[in-house]
Formats: sequence, C-alpha cells, structure tokens
Amino acid sequence: MLAQVLLLFCSVALQWDRVSCQNPVDVSHTHLEAHVTVWRSHGPGGVQQNRNGDECDLVMNLSASLRCEFVKNTSDCTSDEGFIKYPVVTFCLFPPNLLPLAIALYVIWLFVLFLLLGLVASDFFCPNLSAISSTLKLTHNVAGVTFLALGNGAPDVFSAMAAFSHPQTAGLAVGALFGAGIFVTTVVAGSIALVKPFTVASRPFLRDVIFYMAAVFWTFSILYKGHISLGETIGYLGLYIAYVLTVIVSAYIYNRQKHQLNGSAQTTDREQGETLPSDSYREIQTGSIQAHDEGEYEPLLPYTQSTAHIFLNAINPVDSRIWRRQHWSARVLKVIKVPVEVLLLLTIPVVDTDKEDHNWKRPLNCLHIITGPLVCVLTFQSGKYGLLLIEGEVPVWVLVLCIGVFLSGIVFFTTTNEHPPKYHFLYSLLGFVVSALWISTVASEIVSVLHLLGVVLRLSNTVLGLTLLAWGNSIGDCFADITIARQGYPRMAISACFGGIIFNMLFGVGLGCLLQIFQNKNNVVMLEPEGMLCWVLSGALGLSLVFSFILVPLQCFHLSRVYGIFLLIFYVVFLIVALLTEFRIIQF
Repeated sequence: MLAQVLLLFCSVALQWDRVSCQNPVDVSHTHLEAHVTVWRSHGPGGVQQNRNGDECDLVMNLSASLRCEFVKNTSDCTSDEGFIKYPVVTFCLFPPNLLPLAIALYVIWLFVLFLLLGLVASDFFCPNLSAISSTLKLTHNVAGVTFLALGNGAPDVFSAMAAFSHPQTAGLAVGALFGAGIFVTTVVAGSIALVKPFTVASRPFLRDVIFYMAAVFWTFSILYKGHISLGETIGYLGLYIAYVLTVIVSAYIYNRQKHQLNGSAQTTDREQGETLPSDSYREIQTGSIQAHDEGEYEPLLPYTQSTAHIFLNAINPVDSRIWRRQHWSARVLKVIKVPVEVLLLLTIPVVDTDKEDHNWKRPLNCLHIITGPLVCVLTFQSGKYGLLLIEGEVPVWVLVLCIGVFLSGIVFFTTTNEHPPKYHFLYSLLGFVVSALWISTVASEIVSVLHLLGVVLRLSNTVLGLTLLAWGNSIGDCFADITIARQGYPRMAISACFGGIIFNMLFGVGLGCLLQIFQNKNNVVMLEPEGMLCWVLSGALGLSLVFSFILVPLQCFHLSRVYGIFLLIFYVVFLIVALLTEFRIIQF
C-alpha cells in the first residue's frame, strides 16, 4: 500500500514538474513580483489559482529558478509552526528534477510521524490520563467521556488545533474531522457488523447518533456562514459538557432501575457496552496474556536490582517474551519503533496504577525531572520561548536545565528503588503535559507536510484531510475495534467508535477556533470552504448519520452483515465522488 502511494505521488509530481519545465515563465529576477501578481488573479485559462487565499499555491506556476526566492519571501510558505520549513527545503535544497524523490521522502516521513503520534497517544498519554482519573477516583462513566476520551482522541484533536492555527490549513481540519467521522461511521462500523453481527444497545446508540448529528449540522451551518464567533466556539465545548452530563445521568438512572428491579449482575455487560472507555477493551486484548506471563516468569526468590540495572530495564522497549511470539512483520515494525520509544521513555514518565509500585523507576524518574521540562520549553511554539535569553545572556532552557538537575538530585537522594514516594502521582501530571506537547509538535509537523503536499500536487487541503490525515489518525482505532469485535465485544467497540468522534468534532473545532481567536485577538474566525468538496463531505457524513438513525431502529437495532456491506459500499461511493469532484470531473 505504501509503495503504491509513493508511486502515485512520484508519477504525479514528475508529470507536473515536466509541464512546468516545458512551459517555464522566463522572467527576470526583478519581474518576479509582477509575474506573481498576475497569477494571484487568474491562471492561464482565467481560472482562480490560489485556494482559500493561500499564496503558497502559486509556487508551482513559476519556473523552477524562481521558486526558491518565492517561498522565502512569501509568508504563507513560511508560516507553518513546525520545526522544518518544508517549502524552503523542497524548492531550495532539492533540484527540480529530484522533486519526485522529495515527495517520496515526505510520504515516508509522514508514515513515521503518524507512527510516532499513535505511539505517544497510546503508550504515554492515555496511561497518564488513566492514572490521573484513578487518583481523582472518577467513575468509569466520567473517566470514559472525559480523560480517556481525550487520550483516544488526542491525535485528531491536536491535528485539528494545529490546522486551525493558520487560515490556509483550516481545510485540513475540516477535511480530517469530517473524513474521520464518515470513515468511523461507515468503514469501522461496517467492519464490526461484518465480523460479528450483533444487536446494539438502543439507548446509548440513539444518544450518540443524535449528539453527533447535532455537532455535524452545527458545523455545517457555520461553514455555510463562513465564520465562527467566540460564543459559538464556547458553545461547542458546552455541547460536549451536555453530552457528558447525559451519559452520567443515563448511567445513574440505568443502575438505579437495575437494582430496583432485580439487582442481578447479569446486565452488567450491557451497561459496560455503553460506558466503558476504549482503553478498557484494549486491556481485554492483553490482560490475560500479561497475567499469564507475569506468573510464569516471576522469580522464585526475591532479589534486589541495582540502580543501573533498573535504569537499563526501564528504557528497554523490547519484551523478549513478546518478541519470540511475534510475526516477522511485527518484528520489523518494532525495530523501526525502538529508537523513537527509547527517546520517549527518556522524556515522558508513565504512572501505572495497576502495578504494585505504580511503575516507579527511581533513576529514570529522576532523569524525567530534567528531560521532561526541557522537552516542554523546546517544543512549545517550536522552541520560541526556550531559546529566549534572560537579560540577554542566559537562555531559558539553560535555567530550566539547572532547576531540573537540582530537583532531580533532591528526589534521588531522598527516595529508594523499592518504594515510590508519596508525591509519585505528580509524575502522571508531568507525563500528561510532556506527552501532550509531543503530540502537539508531531501534529504540527503532519499538518506542515500535508500542506506542502497539497501545494506541490495541487490538491486541496480538504481532500488531504479527508484521506491521508483522517486515515492516519483513524486506522489504528479501526483495527483495534475490529479485534475487539472478533473477541466477542462488538457493543464495546461500537460504543468507542461514536464516543470518540463526538469528542473529536466538538473539541477539535471548539478548541482549535478558540485558540485562534485568542492568538489573533479577534472575536470571529473566518472559515472559507474550499469549493464543492467541502459540501460533498459534510453532506455525505450527514447522510450516513441519517441512514444509521433510520435504518438501525427499523432493523430492531440489529447490525447484520448486509448492513455492514451497505456501509462499506457507501464509503467507497463517497470516496469516488469526492475524488472526482476534487479533479473537476464532476461539477455541481
């Protein structure tokens, strides 16, 4: 699949580059501005060229010799918040004939970034949120729709926030949120029905569909108006609070009715299908295996590990027991992930309340006091604040380093290897902040790469959002949900599907636009849809939800294999129509 994507992107890039070279605009260096002004208005056929006011789109209309200077002097090409300025790298460092190679490298880099995004969210962000909810003694209902929903939706939410940070990439956020929504409600739900036909819990299903329909149609109306106000962004967050309260109240009423009727524990599974967070079903996958392994490999006699041994074991991401059982493809993927996992282990503390010592690793946790704050100051706003000089002499990151070393020394000499300190729960807060900044940084890089691919391949941000960004953020959850359905928990899988996309839509749009309002000090954010594709996307998502709202109750809430096939066909038809609309083969 990756090879086919690379071949397609390279061939398209090579063809467009040949067209550009065969018909170069031979203008002198001094006439660059005049030439760009012409292209800002209309292309060769009188067609509007730059989409959504993004002047960086015009670079492919220039001859190869002028592109480097253009991207250096155009704010839209250098305004991305990532660490790498991809337009400058592409058009200033790569020769024109190596443009297909640059595209291939970006696609591979995009794959690595998605891998890193999922890794941080699943192995570091979610466990720390779970530890925080356990420390606060939250019920499964509250934790499932708050902290763990944030953990599972972190890639989508942070990607949307990064995309909304600039008007020229807002289409990526709209495409990704709507694209992920239609992917989950058709492909994921249809796959679950194909794997394990089942009867869905009627009340939670209708509740989730109604709330998601409200969020989608509200977003549709905002896109139609072309702007969103401060009150509307707060309204998005308020709607999610209403959803959380509805979940809690309905769970309370259900439990009360259950105890009043018979007090039987037989209906517990039904309630869990409504309220358990998606992390809980991941534990079902691995819990029995890990329990068996820990019992099998537990030492017969107690022994004390040295500090160095504890540190080396803590930063070793490879479990030899799991490694021996893995397929060769899984081993190759693990080898690719090892360097990234080691880096994350060195910078992000993880508190695991299921373990007896809460995952206390004294030497590594002392190092986290140094590396964690350093990552925060060097990744926040692309390191802008970390490089500031205090009184023109000492960088901020040096001060943070000194404070970290001092605190780390205090912790190291006042604790032991065997017993975690009373304040160990604070490490979950540090891990939450550091992993959130890692996710935000990676999401910004993903948005920057997709923006560059859209410029070079002349694709709209919306189509990139509904395909690459939506697929990259949703494919992991798709496989996890299918696995859970095969293990006999289809209700749990379908509940996680709808609960996650509601959170992503409301918080993605709400927080993304709210941050942009605060940054620009303006009470209105302009949202300009990129052509008819945006309406095709929103219409398809609304139609899929209407189908679910009508057809599922007509089937007595039973999801059959026939309905699963119908959902998959619906997504394929939608994708074909969307791509034909993007390439102007279909015009409305």
